[in-house]
Amino acid sequence: MRFADSVVLVTGGASGLGEAVVRRAVAAGAKGVAIVDMSEEKATALALELGPTAVAMPTDITSPGQVSEAIQTTIDSFGRIDSVVSCAGIPWAQRTVDREGNPANLDAYRKVIEVNLIGTFDVVSKAAAAMSRNEPNDDGERGVIIMTASLAAFEGQIGQVAYSASKGAIVGMTLPTGARPRRHRRARHDDRTGVHRDAHLRVRAARAARGTVEVGGVPAPPRPAGGVRPARGVHRREPVPQRRGDPARRRGADAAQVAAVRTEPRSPLA
Repeated sequence: MRFADSVVLVTGGASGLGEAVVRRAVAAGAKGVAIVDMSEEKATALALELGPTAVAMPTDITSPGQVSEAIQTTIDSFGRIDSVVSCAGIPWAQRTVDREGNPANLDAYRKVIEVNLIGTFDVVSKAAAAMSRNEPNDDGERGVIIMTASLAAFEGQIGQVAYSASKGAIVGMTLPTGARPRRHRRARHDDRTGVHRDAHLRVRAARAARGTVEVGGVPAPPRPAGGVRPARGVHRREPVPQRRGDPARRRGADAAQVAAVRTEPRSPLA
């Protein structure tokens, strides 16, 4: 599955990582790109800039009705959905107990979970249902779904309890979400980014860390120092054959490569 001639839906697509993915998909020759974002102003401006290939779809992903409408509008506009890149998410910084001894704001915690986790799953579930009706390609795949997590899923910083919980859940649900009847074969991975300068990726649900990427059970050559930008990483990783699970548990990785996966340096931000 490649961006070229495909239909891509990007949540959080009007800014940041989502915007970068939208621009990359259009540049790569996508048939259509749905810019799903809370900000109607930003999504519309980006769509006008990129031309008829891109369509703005103002959407609150915590609203099941709006998510369903965005999925259906994409299908009505372009005939199908081939790829979904879920970048929509919000941060929130608060301690479990603040310096005055007050407990955390539960409503703020709940909001982060609703957007980053429940909203993501709703998009994934409904997009997967639409993709299951696509005709399979030569590899038997009907679509690609990419979920964005973070290093905070593993090494959250002070005040990131809600954000870390939401991103840890994204990592945890990647493998079971990808388990499905063979007739509904899809590919899925989560994209764990740091400060948008290093890519920490799960390639079609197979984890990749700087210096090692395992595909099909055999580690691929190390990447250049410094990693790759996340949007470019998404574009490059889509054609990779399907693989699920943790490469450290797969055959073919030697001790040094396994260690590289396990000892990835901590990012100052996540």
